[in-house]
Amino acid sequence: MPYVNIKITREGASAEQKAALIAGVTALLRDTLGKNPATTVVVIDEVDTDNWGIGGEAVTMLRARAAKPA
Repeated sequence: MPYVNIKITREGASAEQKAALIAGVTALLRDTLGKNPATTVVVIDEVDTDNWGIGGEAVTMLRARAAKPA
């Protein structure tokens, strides 16, 4: 039983986009590894950008700094 956990920032991914991710990952596992789609679990976790860090800094702050004119 494959279990796939996708983590994305919470920035408005639509229900349709998330459904496409679930279907696509399930199909990839079926086509590549021969896994049964009926037993494939895909979970999408949406994380606030305040709780997602890159290079020691929260994504919220990185994006705010990048958006400021030079």
